[in-house]
Amino acid sequence: MKFANFYVPVREENKPRILPESGGGRTSERLYCRDPFILPYDGKYYLYHRSADDGRHGILCSVSADLEHWSRPITVFAPPEGFHGVKDCFWAPECHYFEGCFYIFTSVFSSIYGRRVISVYRADNPLGPFEDIAGGCITPPEWDAIDGTLYVDDEGQPWMVFVHEWVSMPEGNGGMCAVRLSRDLTHFEGEITQLFLARDVSWATMGVTDGPFLYRTKGGPLLMLWSNFSKKGYVVALARSESGSLLGPWTHADRLLYQKELRPDFTTDGGHAMIFRTHEGQTMISLHSPNAASESNFEHLMLFPLKEENGMIEIA
Repeated sequence: MKFANFYVPVREENKPRILPESGGGRTSERLYCRDPFILPYDGKYYLYHRSADDGRHGILCSVSADLEHWSRPITVFAPPEGFHGVKDCFWAPECHYFEGCFYIFTSVFSSIYGRRVISVYRADNPLGPFEDIAGGCITPPEWDAIDGTLYVDDEGQPWMVFVHEWVSMPEGNGGMCAVRLSRDLTHFEGEITQLFLARDVSWATMGVTDGPFLYRTKGGPLLMLWSNFSKKGYVVALARSESGSLLGPWTHADRLLYQKELRPDFTTDGGHAMIFRTHEGQTMISLHSPNAASESNFEHLMLFPLKEENGMIEIA
């Protein structure tokens, strides 16, 4: 299950062979970041993000010991000569540990397919260098697909949950999908299942199904974080599997997890969230805010503690 990423085993062969430069001078509020993904490992926190130039310089990782002060970013995957991504490169990179290796799931707009596609990169340590293991595209080439995340079920079967992007869906209504993966995470096994649609919720103002992330509470329910737009802008929503399995059926919580002005301290919109656990055992949620830059504010990392109650979660 997702807990595998909460407690990644530390082995000598998986330790980074390069160390990040300290003194980057970036605190969380000053670190440009969209779609943040944080992997705790060996006493540190690894934050994966793309470069600020539409990702053309690759997938970056910044490292912190305290979740406040971050190292200078390290390029963990650099586009090779002739790379097929032509724009919108390395959307929402996520790094997951599975059976002794680290895997990055990310999206690019491909010159081969003329669409956004998801690919998978692998390394033996969290700072790489990572290599492409899926031939540049793991998703159906006729789909626009983004935001792939790894989920491992109770039987140890790996799955990818991902977005069938609204731009290639009927009436612009994006879908959330799931599919079994091969054990080496290089290809799909079986049919793709559509879990729900963006406009299944009454508050949605767009057909967006961004940023899936799976989390099982201590009481057992399987939850999914995801993002769409409400009248208040970009938000974090919460869905729950009624069967307890990935294939659902999925129902949607009435109350959003994060929305501008939902609380006095939620002063901007924000979304594309994920959950991790600190080395001290505190469950945390990360997201980026605001969703669109302004002259006075730019997209940056936001962190909040989470609490569980009656099988659901909320920001503490």
